Amino acid sequence: MADFERDTAIAAAGEGSFDCEIHEAWWVVAGPNGGYLAAMIVRALEAVVPEDRPLRSVTIHYLRAPVAGPAVIRTEAVREGRSVSFMGATLEQDGKAQATAVAVFAADRSGIELDHVAAPDIPPPDEVDEPAGPVEASPPFRENFHFRQAIGDRPFSGADEAVAGGWLRPRDSSPDLDAALVVAMSDAWFPPVFSLVEAPIVVPTLDLTVHLRAPLPRPSDWVLGSFWTRRVRDGFFEEDGELFTRDGELLAQSRQLAIIV
Repeated sequence: MADFERDTAIAAAGEGSFDCEIHEAWWVVAGPNGGYLAAMIVRALEAVVPEDRPLRSVTIHYLRAPVAGPAVIRTEAVREGRSVSFMGATLEQDGKAQATAVAVFAADRSGIELDHVAAPDIPPPDEVDEPAGPVEASPPFRENFHFRQAIGDRPFSGADEAVAGGWLRPRDSSPDLDAALVVAMSDAWFPPVFSLVEAPIVVPTLDLTVHLRAPLPRPSDWVLGSFWTRRVRDGFFEEDGELFTRDGELLAQSRQLAIIV
């Protein structure tokens, strides 16, 4: 069975490199889920950055689909400022880059405050039913989360809008909602474009950006995810997302570019 803490664990290998293991429990069609890979990269970067500089932003480019088995993550400090660290990382297998990442870690700052982001008005998780069975053509990694959909139409329903979301949380006993898990959850919900079509399609992610917007870690709990796509053209589409705590605090904003194959 999948275990997020175990399956995203890293081990120091010297000179800013870390060994890791890619597990098939996180598979999507021909390779692992992008959020899962991003979580391992985040763990490696956090290991080489001062603890008083939390992750603020990470962008991952997915170059090819890794296979199950050992991999290595190589990190580098692109620039270290007085309160900001600009970092880079590459996930490799057999000497070939599988994914690259750039990230920003920065200490808190004081200044102006503004918050006009509101969580969707939906019932709490205990009032939303979990699907009775798996979503059609559901990939293996989706079995690692509880999903309670409360936004948009079900996948492959031929809907007019590409919106989706609801409550989600890991099925395992992950002790904390940390940066790695939040990044993974930004890519855990089914793509909203699935609601537009009436049969399964394959939509691998080319790049994923996540902005962390709240202090982490915090105790494990349900997270509210809201995701939408507004434009599909020439075989490509964007997907925007927001993650909120149970009480409506914004945890993260995400955007990814995906391709229809």
